[in-house]
Amino acid sequence: MNGLNTILIVLGLFLAGGVYSFQKQQMPKSVVVLLAIASAMCLAAGVLRIQGIWE
Repeated sequence: MNGLNTILIVLGLFLAGGVYSFQKQQMPKSVVVLLAIASAMCLAAGVLRIQGIWE
């Protein structure tokens, strides 16, 4: 596991926390959805890099 994997996973978790926070603040759904998509992409990229599938 190298630095980029760690950064992607931490960023994904940070964005996931933002989704939760924005949802509780009743922000517009488009902002929440955009943040959720960004979070999922970061987490998926980090996991795929750990597995060696995507380099």
